Amino acid sequence: MNGINIKRINIVNLKKPINLYFSVIIIKKINRITMETKEIITKVQIYRIEESGNEKKMLIEKAQEACGRAYAPYSNYHVGAAILLDTGEIITGNNQENAAYPSGLCAERTAFFYANSKYPNMKVKMIAVAAFHNGEFSKEVCTPCGSCRQVMSEMEEKNKEPIKILMCSKDTVYELNSVRDLLPLGFGFESMV
Repeated sequence: MNGINIKRINIVNLKKPINLYFSVIIIKKINRITMETKEIITKVQIYRIEESGNEKKMLIEKAQEACGRAYAPYSNYHVGAAILLDTGEIITGNNQENAAYPSGLCAERTAFFYANSKYPNMKVKMIAVAAFHNGEFSKEVCTPCGSCRQVMSEMEEKNKEPIKILMCSKDTVYELNSVRDLLPLGFGFESMV
């Protein structure tokens, strides 16, 4: 039987009696837990930047331009992000480092937080991310960190529409159709119910 029993204890060996309450929770196990396997598949479109359409190419260029405004004196790894809103407006952000390491902020979160504070009711359609390091755009595709993935997941959930992600190297794009492809078992509104 499931239930909660509350007991009262009186301690009388003191000058002033103290009442303590504690609860005993009785839980009856109804089902056995069985192991389950879940397969998660992420589909990534990979293509050269020049093969992307005009809208995507423009967004990638804005992300690359944003790299030049990054403040990265410690890592020398300049990241730029460009967000396309459903109105057609583009918001850019870049990483902002700080000597007190956790006080810095990544390019993606800089762009998302600015977009959400300025246009709280607008939806994000797409984000492009690029990086500049050692005098050239990164040879490897620039992917968002875990914290950025979580923030993007929250925005996608808020928008109730997928956000397309373009992760770029100097000549290649990895395209995902949704943040869920980057963070398939994410924590969000549903997790707290």
